Amino acid sequence: MTTKDLERIPIPRDKNDDYTRDAAALRRAFAEERTGTVLEHVGQYSFDPSLLPGNVENFTGVAQVPLGLAGPLRIAGEHARGDFYIPMATTEGTLVASYNRGMRLLTECGGVRTTVVKHSMQRSPVFELNNALEARTLGEWIDSHFNKIREAAEATTSAGKLVEIRNYIIGPLLYLRFNYTTGDAAGQNMVGKATLAACIWIQTNHPHRPHFVLSGNIDTDKKHSQMNTIETRGKRVIAEATISGDVLKRIMGVDAETLFHVRQISQAGAFMAGSSNNGAHSANGLTALFIATGQDVANVAESQAAIVYAQLLTNGDYYWSITIPSLVVATYGGGTALPTQRECLDLVGCYGAGHINKFAEICAATVLAGEISLSSAIVRGDWVSSHDRLGRNRP
Repeated sequence: MTTKDLERIPIPRDKNDDYTRDAAALRRAFAEERTGTVLEHVGQYSFDPSLLPGNVENFTGVAQVPLGLAGPLRIAGEHARGDFYIPMATTEGTLVASYNRGMRLLTECGGVRTTVVKHSMQRSPVFELNNALEARTLGEWIDSHFNKIREAAEATTSAGKLVEIRNYIIGPLLYLRFNYTTGDAAGQNMVGKATLAACIWIQTNHPHRPHFVLSGNIDTDKKHSQMNTIETRGKRVIAEATISGDVLKRIMGVDAETLFHVRQISQAGAFMAGSSNNGAHSANGLTALFIATGQDVANVAESQAAIVYAQLLTNGDYYWSITIPSLVVATYGGGTALPTQRECLDLVGCYGAGHINKFAEICAATVLAGEISLSSAIVRGDWVSSHDRLGRNRP
């Protein structure tokens, strides 16, 4: 094999304007020539590629995901109030049907109560000192200069607000956790830029000019962590409902006492496994909602963590709550303004500024519907049969 045989063949790009139908068609033709695969469906889309700078590079076409509608889901939240029809983009048969069933149950029982209890988005730089004493001293210096550091950070953004800086020391390393609120944006890039400006201010103004690395990984961006479960990343949102024992039996075919008994078994299993979620499958509903509404789907990695708390009430009813401590979502920026994604956000009245808490509550209420439906299916014994009936598209 010669050097020429190993020559890299780059994907074609238009240096003047790479976001056009012609540029996308050129890349499809290139891929077809190189692989022999015809990209007929990838090339069918309805929007102008000029909308895409900032969302994707080397635009070639679309990956179409089927969209189902579930609901109505009645929510009695602080921000989300009324009956909602939830767009869910998925390729998993039974998912929409299952969530739809849970939404019916919750709605017939009066709906879901929801509330956002905390907001926070982080960056976690690390300053490298000569020893632990210097690290502690720098942390104290940062505490005493917080207002100046905040000014430097907030000068880079109109929406981000620096709330606090926490510090954690390992040997000569000072790990900092900058906590922000970010308006209607998820805010990871926003707080990255703000934290860089803050760290440069610290480095410039501290007499020792300490070296820093912008990310020390304790913000655990797009990764689950116990720290974020405790301290919050994104939105900490809770959905709760009191479910009538009679309605539960009529719709789900299970009784509250048996459901609570199985919840105890499931709780012990999650503890033994060291799971980040003692519920059933919150990632399912969140992923389907994220794809439909233009969220950064990788944020499901942290958003799926959840804590279920339930009570069997003395009157035979069932109290069920789910707390999502790290829900990272947006109603503005990123992929939310793309045409189909914006339409899906408009379906639930959440596109644009001023709707982030409402959308967070809708996400949590949707998760609760899915938890109730799947848990009931497992207890009743129709979990596998439902997948056989609705989830098989193979001969």
